[in-house]
Amino acid sequence: MIATHTVEAISFEQNLICLQIDGKLVKLPINKVSKKLESANDIQRNLFTISPSGYGIHWPLIDEDLSIDSLLKIA
Repeated sequence: MIATHTVEAISFEQNLICLQIDGKLVKLPINKVSKKLESANDIQRNLFTISPSGYGIHWPLIDEDLSIDSLLKIA
C-alpha cells in the first residue's frame, strides 16, 4: 500500500479544523468541510482514525469519512 499523504495531527480550534498534512498546516472552516463535524461535540470530533495509506479520516461516533485530497482542494 502506497501512502498518499502523511497526516501528522488533527485538532479543532473554535470553528476550524486544523490539519498537519505532509508537513504543512491547513486550517479550514468546519462548516465548509462537514455538517456532521460542525454539529458534533468535542468527544465526537476528537475520536477519529487516519487510514494507514493517509487517504482519509474516519469519525466513528458520527459515521463521517473525509478524504485528505478533498480537504486539500477546499484549502
